[in-house]
Amino acid sequence: MPYGPGTVLGEILRDEAAEAVVRKYLPRLDDELMLVQLKHGRLEQAIGFMEGLRTDPEAQAALYAELATVPETASGPVPQVRAADIVPAPDYEPADVPIGSARCVQDESATRWRTFELELHGPEHGNPFTDVMLRAEFRCGDRALTAHGFYDGGGIHRIRFMPDEEGTWTFRTTSNARSLDALTGTFQCGPAGSHDHGPVRVHAQFHFRHADGTRHLPVGTTAYAWTHQGDEREEQTLRSLERSPFNKVRMCVFPKSFVYNTDEPPRYPFEGSPESGWDFSRPDPAYFRHFEERIVQLGELGIEADVILFHPYDRWGFSDMGPAADDRYLRYVVSRFAALPNVWWSLANEYDLLWAKDTEHWHRSAAVIRAHDPHDHLISVHNWVELWDNDADWVTHCSIQQTTEATATWRSRWGKPVVVDELGYEGDIEWAWGNLAPQEMIRRCWEGVVRGGYVTHGECRLSGDDVLWWSHGGVLKGESSARMEFMRRILEELPGDAPGIAPLSSSSDFPVGGVEGRYALAYFGSNQPRRRPFSLRPGVRYRADVIDTWNMTVTELPGTYEGDFTLPLPGSSYIAVRLRACED
Repeated sequence: MPYGPGTVLGEILRDEAAEAVVRKYLPRLDDELMLVQLKHGRLEQAIGFMEGLRTDPEAQAALYAELATVPETASGPVPQVRAADIVPAPDYEPADVPIGSARCVQDESATRWRTFELELHGPEHGNPFTDVMLRAEFRCGDRALTAHGFYDGGGIHRIRFMPDEEGTWTFRTTSNARSLDALTGTFQCGPAGSHDHGPVRVHAQFHFRHADGTRHLPVGTTAYAWTHQGDEREEQTLRSLERSPFNKVRMCVFPKSFVYNTDEPPRYPFEGSPESGWDFSRPDPAYFRHFEERIVQLGELGIEADVILFHPYDRWGFSDMGPAADDRYLRYVVSRFAALPNVWWSLANEYDLLWAKDTEHWHRSAAVIRAHDPHDHLISVHNWVELWDNDADWVTHCSIQQTTEATATWRSRWGKPVVVDELGYEGDIEWAWGNLAPQEMIRRCWEGVVRGGYVTHGECRLSGDDVLWWSHGGVLKGESSARMEFMRRILEELPGDAPGIAPLSSSSDFPVGGVEGRYALAYFGSNQPRRRPFSLRPGVRYRADVIDTWNMTVTELPGTYEGDFTLPLPGSSYIAVRLRACED
């Protein structure tokens, strides 16, 4: 078949003659950023991103006509072979292997919302990653939860579980491997530790809290590839996070290939190599062991790990493994990480750039996660341009890439919490998305929270090196993180029983959020009024604070205010006003 508008761009670029034609019309393919984003899409999709060509039908027709002249004898598109799923055989071990004969190592006790593990010393012949089916049913009273096992190499199979109830738990395994089947036992679950609050859940429709009821106000950051940088920089990242205001980190399971991300990672997720290819049926346990260690370390700092399962910035083939391999990978990752209390599942970073995956893929992936996660961690899908349909019942919250002015609209549209996970990056790199002034970064953050959402920080500061927090982690170099710490303190001073900020009705030209009749937070952004009128419900007296969100000061105004009144303001940008009802 000749090349045409529906041919995947990456296939065209594997043909020297066809590549020459395309590059003649699409010179921006010399831009590495553009190529990484477009290579998995169809040629007609790539044209949609090209200034000039996308609005020039004559040039498009000329491109398609010239491309059609490439001789069919040229090395054409490589057909993609989609491997079928591997179904474990019922007779993985011979009939003379005693049932339940594997050695089981376990603790006799656990604490609530901490990981409990069964370590099973069992078979390793064939391919235990795909040949062995293993799960366990955990019971406490009338409740029963199923956790799935995974192979950790060296003949070790593990099943992890996070008990959420104090008391006596029992377990029983089921497996097609006779030695791993019908293992039983008990353990006692004691009370949670003082810092163990359990997984984060959606609360009061638009907000979050931990399983023990502790309010969670996400103030996140992005460090996509920080776990793929080597121990020295990763430990540096953890030290930076410990000193930071952030309580959530967006991070990719797979390594990243993109601008400022050209080094090979120290380890890979599957057996194989970039030169010889990958065996997607054999995960590298050391890779995933390392990643989970970093999740655990984040948990010790009180930080949630927003685990990104797929992303398009890939030169190794992990973004397009095929449906069977995708599902197998998800089963492995979820079975391995689901018992960690601080995990959130992000199905994708920029799902709409993963052109090899259709809408059905994301729904199928969510079903795989739900089937293998007995602890029901939060799950979302992050966009590039086209917002995901967050009406899907498995979506717990909206993860959005845009600026924050429409936060209240998204909140109303989907009736779910809104987390603007990518609103731009403070920085000084050449790309517009990564060179926001810190003042603009903080303006967008305050716009988001006052409108009833939550926001995520990002930073692309060069400052003498090419180590960018946005991807590598390392050291926070910008000015916005300190202002986000200030913002977090303001948020944590909400009334204790309030789940979070809700948008409040306002006839003014500035957003107001808070708790109706008790608390209001107005934000003026880059405007700089000297005074502003307010109109609140009569009968409630308020104390007023002027908050300078950039200089990080709070100035309480004298007296109290009720009904209609005008407040004096400093006439500078990035000012907020906080009104708190007086307690008689």
